[in-house]
Amino acid sequence: MVKFSIIVVCLNAGNKLKMTVDSILGQSCGDYEIIVKDGMSSDGCLDKLPEDRRIRVFREKDRGIYDGMNQAVEQAEGEYIYFLNCGDLFYDKDALGRVKEQMEKGQHSGTNKAGEEKSAGCTIFYGDIYERLTGERVASNPSMDAFGCYRNVPCHQACFYGRRLMDQKKFDIKYKVRADYEHFLWCFFEGGAKTVYMPLLIADYEGGGFSETKENRKVSAAEHKEITGKYMPFGQILKYRAVMFLTLSWLRTWLAGNKATAHWYHWVKRKVYKG
Repeated sequence: MVKFSIIVVCLNAGNKLKMTVDSILGQSCGDYEIIVKDGMSSDGCLDKLPEDRRIRVFREKDRGIYDGMNQAVEQAEGEYIYFLNCGDLFYDKDALGRVKEQMEKGQHSGTNKAGEEKSAGCTIFYGDIYERLTGERVASNPSMDAFGCYRNVPCHQACFYGRRLMDQKKFDIKYKVRADYEHFLWCFFEGGAKTVYMPLLIADYEGGGFSETKENRKVSAAEHKEITGKYMPFGQILKYRAVMFLTLSWLRTWLAGNKATAHWYHWVKRKVYKG
């Protein structure tokens, strides 16, 4: 068994597929396999891939990116599952190696929601990402709790899932934008996942993709409401909504996404997380 199954889902991705795969192949840590799940591309993007025994390509029609990710998980043989979208890259050549080192140190740290120790197969290791659009490091919450789950969870480019979590539950493809969010909440509230923060920059995140269009932001908001209602009591949700309103969450979102203010916003955010 390899340590990591790195999944790249594509459909007519052009040069972005090769960019992403090259980023993986350039890692100093070689304990991985690459699974390229293609949704029947017609642009020749698969022809640009280098020949490497660690790359496994399979083509099959799917019902969207999350269905493609589920199909890829069925092919995975690694201890941990990691998803890297076309156009996204590892932050640098040693990113995966640093993750492996942190995992070995953190296997027995962190707890699940009930405060119980869990095996590696039910652990989510997560870190930070570099956001290409703003040029800033986006820090993840170093201590995951229910409010952190309501407010924002790490994007999947920052998360390494113990394969048992993915075997127990796949992404729910009825969610078009937030299936990864729903899966994280299931892991935390029902799957008994242990969450371990790694103070590392993992991915260079392209941003500006499918989930960030104007129309899909509306879909995202509706799905967030439905998903949080599945896993949290109504009174708790009302409390968290009030906190978000009083702390001007709409303004903080704008500050985080604006190139002129993102640096100072994320600097303050990192200071708050460090306590």
